[in-house]
Amino acid sequence: MEKIKVYDREFTKSISSEEIQKQVKRIAEEMNKDLEGKDVIFLGILNGAFMFASDLMKKIDIDCHITFLKVASYQGTTSSGKVKRLIGINENIEGKTVVIIEDIVDSGITMDYILKQLRGYEPKEIKIATLLFKPEAFQKDFEIHYKAITIPNDFIVGYGLDYEGYGRNLEDIYTVVD
Repeated sequence: MEKIKVYDREFTKSISSEEIQKQVKRIAEEMNKDLEGKDVIFLGILNGAFMFASDLMKKIDIDCHITFLKVASYQGTTSSGKVKRLIGINENIEGKTVVIIEDIVDSGITMDYILKQLRGYEPKEIKIATLLFKPEAFQKDFEIHYKAITIPNDFIVGYGLDYEGYGRNLEDIYTVVD
């Protein structure tokens, strides 16, 4: 479908599931080379990154662990600017290479908060993998090591990303119609 309605808003398809899978495969191949021989734990950020984390992990062929952290900073179609840590880390990450799996990095506020928290657990290194990156919205100063797709600063839904809790189940990504 090229146009859909999610909750009370209209959206148009902007990224196909085929393009998403192509880019997930590309960064998985980069990770397999970069992380080989390291003690790696992937840290998926819920709820949005669950589909990306699942598809990515199917293509990772190095020994690794995966766990999840749940944070929230969105209200409706805009970032609230405030991050709430809801579910913490249950794994020992000291001395390990941590790869954060995020659905989207826009302002960078959420990721900055996560990075500050993780450094207290003394990992060997922290890398960031994001499905989507919005350079126009980015306000922070940290490196994003693996970027699948760069997008404009528009509100999107699908492939794990939601609008008011709806739309996470869509296999394509859609952009809101103003």
